[in-house]
Amino acid sequence: MNHQERIKNLLASHAQLTVNPPRRQLIQEAIERREAMVSACGALATWTPVESTGRSPRDTVTVRRAESEADIDWDSPNNIPIEASTFDMLLEDALSTLAGKPRLYQIDRVVGADSAWALPVRLITDQALSALFADNMFRPVPADIDRSVFAEHPFTLLACPYDKLERQRYQGRLRQLEDGRTSDMAVAMDLDRRLGVVYGSAYGGSIKKMIFTVMNYYLPAAGILPLHCSANEGPEGDIALLLGLSGTGKTTLSADPRRSLLGDDEHGWSDEGVANFENGCYAKLIDLDPDKEPEIYQATFHQDEPLEHGVIVENAMVYPDGSFDLHDDRFTPNSRASYPLGYLSNIKDPPRGGHPRTILFLTADANGVLPPVARLDANQAMLWFLMGYTSKLAGTETGIVDPRTVFSRFFGEPFMPRNPDVYARMLGEKMRRHQTQVYLINTGWSGGPYGQGQRMDIRLTREIVQAALSGQLQQVPAEPDPVFRVLVPQACPGVEDAAVLRPENTWRDRRAFSERARKLAGEFAAHFRKAYGNKSIDAAVRAQCPGLD
Repeated sequence: MNHQERIKNLLASHAQLTVNPPRRQLIQEAIERREAMVSACGALATWTPVESTGRSPRDTVTVRRAESEADIDWDSPNNIPIEASTFDMLLEDALSTLAGKPRLYQIDRVVGADSAWALPVRLITDQALSALFADNMFRPVPADIDRSVFAEHPFTLLACPYDKLERQRYQGRLRQLEDGRTSDMAVAMDLDRRLGVVYGSAYGGSIKKMIFTVMNYYLPAAGILPLHCSANEGPEGDIALLLGLSGTGKTTLSADPRRSLLGDDEHGWSDEGVANFENGCYAKLIDLDPDKEPEIYQATFHQDEPLEHGVIVENAMVYPDGSFDLHDDRFTPNSRASYPLGYLSNIKDPPRGGHPRTILFLTADANGVLPPVARLDANQAMLWFLMGYTSKLAGTETGIVDPRTVFSRFFGEPFMPRNPDVYARMLGEKMRRHQTQVYLINTGWSGGPYGQGQRMDIRLTREIVQAALSGQLQQVPAEPDPVFRVLVPQACPGVEDAAVLRPENTWRDRRAFSERARKLAGEFAAHFRKAYGNKSIDAAVRAQCPGLD
């Protein structure tokens, strides 16, 4: 009996299987089964075990098979291989565990707002809250799903969030912990058999990010570029994509009242244009300010009857009166809210658009040496896409230490499993074909590094973004940066003092600036050699890497 027959038998034989129940029923059962409590505003509040307050990258594994191993970058630390026999054991345990549960849920959804490439996804779980999470995050099955390239190739995910694996059974097969024991959780993908197992991780993001990872693997083979980005549309139908890691301002800058939001996390760029992957948002809540992020705050904490609300607030502090304290991070700084996109006020429905006119790569350079804006040609864009650079701030109570340089390929390294040249080449081809302009936007520091300079004024960044999105900045003459090779505009509409566009002009000590810039360029070169030295990266792209001769 093959795996699909076994899954069908599980669903056919279980006495309490609920198939695609109404949203209100999922909310009601999550409350009745004490999987969540009702907060003062009507949202559901839940808390996971401490090991499930975030993703577990070292427990996220992929089956390595001969037929597909050449397509995956096994040198990436995020592509952790397991044997097919280990996955079969995980599948066996998940099926056995689910068969013994008093109630199961089957949720059928799709990922992708363009039915030409929407991926049918089936979630099977014993938790009403996990089923509701999928209802929030994934899209209803469209009437024309038969036209999808994946119509006959769905993905099935079995989720046992609160069960744990038998450690001894997986000794030598799964991660070994520091104390010598074997991990009792796994987030496992079999990309060839289109199967996933989440076992022992109650973090909602384990479900979301697994599905997005498989999409990022499947789409390039269909000629579609997956992008970890937000997307919005201007009044004239012009599409913009914003890519950036945490802390770069992606959420803030994409929430523009003059533009309609397609989505804030994952999109696909096909021959027809751009479409959002998802139906919802999974927003980070720590220190969320209702004045700075009113849309997210209202979507999460609006007042409504519990059975109509359905927002899942994960791992935030709640007081006895049902109110939230979003500044309390003692349990985790990674508190989250899952809500449908429709809870936001300025959403494009359906979330699809034409080819992007502008792409913004956002970086928060804490070294203070990157310009506030730079124009990138296709080869430069492919290089910076490969690098996915930003800075993470470090510090102690007794003083400031240097910020840490972070490189995350394609601004989403853990979720991009294919060989890197595939994604980079597709970006360059689509840029050229559709005359898309890419800009590097530095939302980090100016006048010196973190601790000496100042964070970029958000008003300056907004003027730059507006000039880029309007197309005005494309016509301004630009000069190459001598260290980072990007094209720095000599002026910018809306920016009165053009001197600020050259970062060296904002430093008091030009020699210190040059040393810092060369140091960062050296980090670029070292990372490129380590990550891509043995990869098939085009020489013209390689030539754009700072610090490489």
